[in-house]
Amino acid sequence: MRILEARKATGVLGREKLDNSNVRNDEVNQDGEITSNARSTGQDAFDMRKLGVRQETKLHSFFTTAFVNGGGVSMIYGYIVAFFGALATCASMAEMASMYPISGGQYHWVALLAPRKHAKFLSWLTGWLSTLGWQGGAATGTYLGGLIIQSMVALNNPSYVPARWQGTLILYAVLLLTLFVNTVLVRILPGLEGLILILHVVGFFAIMIPVVYLAPISDNAFVWTEFNNSFSGYQSAGLSWLIGQSASAILFIGYDGACHMAEEVRDAALNVRLHGHVLLDTLLTLIQVPRAMFFTIFINGAMGFATYIFMLYSFGDPEKALTSKYGLPFIEIFYNATQSKAGTTAMISLLVTLYIAATFGFVASASRQAWAFSRDNGLPMSHIWRRVDSRWQIPIYTLALTGVVNALLGLINIGSSVAFNAIVSLVVSAYLSSYFIPIVLMIRKRIKKEPIKLGPWNLGRYGLPINIVAAIYTLVTVVFTFFPPAVPVNAQTMNYSCAVYGGVVMLGLVYYGVWGRKKFVGPSTELDIEI
Repeated sequence: MRILEARKATGVLGREKLDNSNVRNDEVNQDGEITSNARSTGQDAFDMRKLGVRQETKLHSFFTTAFVNGGGVSMIYGYIVAFFGALATCASMAEMASMYPISGGQYHWVALLAPRKHAKFLSWLTGWLSTLGWQGGAATGTYLGGLIIQSMVALNNPSYVPARWQGTLILYAVLLLTLFVNTVLVRILPGLEGLILILHVVGFFAIMIPVVYLAPISDNAFVWTEFNNSFSGYQSAGLSWLIGQSASAILFIGYDGACHMAEEVRDAALNVRLHGHVLLDTLLTLIQVPRAMFFTIFINGAMGFATYIFMLYSFGDPEKALTSKYGLPFIEIFYNATQSKAGTTAMISLLVTLYIAATFGFVASASRQAWAFSRDNGLPMSHIWRRVDSRWQIPIYTLALTGVVNALLGLINIGSSVAFNAIVSLVVSAYLSSYFIPIVLMIRKRIKKEPIKLGPWNLGRYGLPINIVAAIYTLVTVVFTFFPPAVPVNAQTMNYSCAVYGGVVMLGLVYYGVWGRKKFVGPSTELDIEI
């Protein structure tokens, strides 16, 4: 295979955008940018693709939205729809990753697939949405960490009345810990991730076995056939089911992290003349990236589905679980099963540890995504965000940016009792929007029968129908993530994700129209792949 890349002579694309996780101090220039002597270690790629092992940890707290909108029918069958929809989306993305092994993922692919006159704007918009999605994902973990800690205190101290401002302060404590790990302890983060993976798998069985063994078991109809949306207040069963189904989409986002292995692929291509074995390594990587994406879908899909089933069979009294004084239904389910505050606290402690540990990777990934986009001048003040700290040799400025965004999103918790749903919906809508654009452009190319040079891993004759399924799934899911989980709606129960999403997108468009279109360099559109 031969990879040919004609880079633009000006702007950041005139430099080699190599990974900076292990460069010497003298390899970072005065602007904090990587010089051509930097040595790539693939740390950015590792930071991004490691997310795939932890999607299941987000399951328990948005359990409510799916359950109140149809009960087990929405949860079980909605989950199956989400799985196959995500699989089609993942397949479409994986095909593009194999075609164009480029750092930056979606916004690079859009630049290469879009009509030339629209390529720059659509590329910027996709990069903006992707960056927004990663920032929202980082905020999800810190919010959940604070929320669960509050609920654990309420379990053990009956006189404690949780206040939202206290939850936000705990969120900030989790955020400070996460930033500490991503700066001072960044060198041990890869090893720490291995321990977290072991804890993740062991913790799954440590929670499932005692809950299933001790809890009163629900009947089969409750899990598989009874549709009940009386808790949501929606009159339309179809509408309620779609809202419940969209909640399952959060389990299957973030698999585009594997695409960032392209950092290693591109470096290999640049060094092809120096190392005779690099072409083989490049080809193997092009094949392995799609496999890594599918591995994420199947592993998380299996564990998430198993969790849905055992939680439903152990649910107990639905009204008691949904109106639990501890704030989260799964805490009531655990306590109902064990009849022990100590045992329930132990299981909650395990979950909160996984939530916080997952946040380490999300914050690292969000900062890397913002840094990568800044290298193409995609963000306001990109000349600051693309700098690399010479001491820690990490993008410290985008880490700080991620921390500030995280803290601001945490303020939503003070004003809304469904802040988590707002943040989750923001994450899903931004991620899926960044998937939707390149998939639609691929559909356009296939319908118009424009030349497409497929990579080693491709969908063949099934490409168009799979792309169409993926586009429909992402569009429908994005729309229904904006609906409130229940009605009637007031100021405290409104789903503000639509306002947050729309506001940030509009601000971005204003920025692009006034300043960004003059500064955004955009990825090179002169890349070709020949097999």
